[in-house]
Amino acid sequence: MFRINHLLKLRNVSLKLIQKSPVERASCFAVQRVDFHRVVRFYSRDKDDPSKKRLPHINEDECPPKPTLEEECPQAKIEPPPVCPHDRGSWWDNYKNAIIAGLLLAAATLGALLLAGQGDKVEEVVEKKKEVEKKKKSKRVPIKDPPTSADIPSKVPYLLIGGGTASFAAFRAIKSADPKAKVLVITNESFHPYMRPPLSKEMWYNEDAEAVKKLIFKQWNGSERNLFYEPDDFYIKCTQLIQNPNGGVAVARGYTVTHLDVYNRIAYLDDGYAIEYDKCLLATGANPKMLNVFDAACSSDPNVDERVMLFRNIFDFEDVFEAFEASKSVAIIGGGFLGSELACALARKGKKKNRDVYQIFRESGNMGKILPEYLSNWTTEKVKAEGVHVLKNTEVIGVKFEDGRLLLVLSDGKMISVDHAIVAVGVEPNTDVAEKSGLEVDPELGGFLVNTELMARSHLYIAGDCACFYDTKLGRRRVEHHDHAVVTGRLAGENMTGGRNPYLHQSMFWSDLGPDVGYEAIGVVDASLPTVGVFAKGSDKDTPKAVVTETGEGIRSKTEAQQSENKNKSQEKEGDEEKKEESSQDYGKGVVFYLRDDVVVGIVLWNVFNRMATARQVLKDERKYDDLNEVAKLFNIHED
Repeated sequence: MFRINHLLKLRNVSLKLIQKSPVERASCFAVQRVDFHRVVRFYSRDKDDPSKKRLPHINEDECPPKPTLEEECPQAKIEPPPVCPHDRGSWWDNYKNAIIAGLLLAAATLGALLLAGQGDKVEEVVEKKKEVEKKKKSKRVPIKDPPTSADIPSKVPYLLIGGGTASFAAFRAIKSADPKAKVLVITNESFHPYMRPPLSKEMWYNEDAEAVKKLIFKQWNGSERNLFYEPDDFYIKCTQLIQNPNGGVAVARGYTVTHLDVYNRIAYLDDGYAIEYDKCLLATGANPKMLNVFDAACSSDPNVDERVMLFRNIFDFEDVFEAFEASKSVAIIGGGFLGSELACALARKGKKKNRDVYQIFRESGNMGKILPEYLSNWTTEKVKAEGVHVLKNTEVIGVKFEDGRLLLVLSDGKMISVDHAIVAVGVEPNTDVAEKSGLEVDPELGGFLVNTELMARSHLYIAGDCACFYDTKLGRRRVEHHDHAVVTGRLAGENMTGGRNPYLHQSMFWSDLGPDVGYEAIGVVDASLPTVGVFAKGSDKDTPKAVVTETGEGIRSKTEAQQSENKNKSQEKEGDEEKKEESSQDYGKGVVFYLRDDVVVGIVLWNVFNRMATARQVLKDERKYDDLNEVAKLFNIHED
């Protein structure tokens, strides 16, 4: 507008704005009507005295003076200027000025409209970006149910802190001993208790995208199963728990317990709300670790933070699943159980779409901290066969965002560029409430210190990943596996209802590298210990898929619990020694014994299933064996 006024002044024209109207979403306005008033300024020569110049005499009645400024005409009357006989060329000048002003006005209006249109496009892009960010953030923020803590009972007989497998096993035990028990579960997640193992295994092999969104997975035998232990209608509303004469289990989701008053038996939520209890279970689980190099990069660059992920719960699974679908390449940092399972699952899923999957770890082979070196190296070849680019004996020493991707600088001097990175390097127990609550934590193993009855106080019990318990056979221990959460949760629930049972169970754990290779383990399985392995040639029956097909159950800690001890004769068939030697480089199936002072303290059953009862008996005997080949016969690994 300033430019228009300036140009008109150069042409001796004053611009009077009669009406202005704003254009939506534009920082400008359009002129809707303009009156042009020419300022008449000219000189003429006096005919009587040509040597003199003078101003002409104008009869005001014939040609009244015209206002040149708006303040000189506050009435703003819209009248055409009177025709002045002395201004013979004014009509042509006015015509030219009108054309120029019209063109300038049209250009200004068109520019305003174009800017408004561009503004609409920019605003549309911004809104879409906000929607994506909002959607992403909303997925990461737990949904509170009930909406306010005032709807949570202020006093309950049984309080379970944590909504995982240990709490689920505990309230089942409590309800079994006391059918009318009133149990309140507090969890910081948005979901009712669910199984974690399928998140890194079977969930990735389901080709039905809609089923995956509903958290339905297919077991290795093809049967479908829901990730949740119980349907939603199994649980009672928090507001109805105390009044219900038959009791029940209520779950307050999206809430965090910050500390306990262990003397007065009170738990405090993050908003200060207090809950009194008679008996309490701490089953807070564990949190995934983040490597320092990634932590520093994420803190300094939001672009890096957006592309680096952890993997632990349903939210993490959904985020990684969506990111993998939109990626061309992904790197998995870690060579343990979770890292190896994810690497195999993602590689097999990405084969059809030509996606690159890298696995980076510092050990010399997959699961190098658990398996003996020869078996770890063999496993690495199996992982490579799934299509994984395995980078062993390697660490990530630098991370930066470049050209829209993550650039990972490796310890061997090489660099790889990927769309996303998943850090899977283990977990650490969640003991945040310990310090303020006055609870003891083991300085080396981590976890809340408890006795063999899983008690931290006479009314306070600990179960699952966060429990550091005393094993009468193997000493102080902390275990981070599904079966351990089930058994400790169940035992804690029994003791909360009056039981006095010690924790003597040797929990097992399992890992599957897809449907073809899997193992089960028990006791202390540490690659730094001496080991003795006995192997035989495998068959199609010796796979995770085969055992699930036979039992119909994918949670193998459950199937092994249902199996009685093997009572078959342990006589070795003729020619078995030759078979073992011939297949020694195949490792199709077998048993690995871990020794401490020549006593078996741990066992890995490699593609051997439903023999855990036998393994427990071997550990229970605490014997020194002269020939572990004879012990291996108990597991029937040479059966056809």
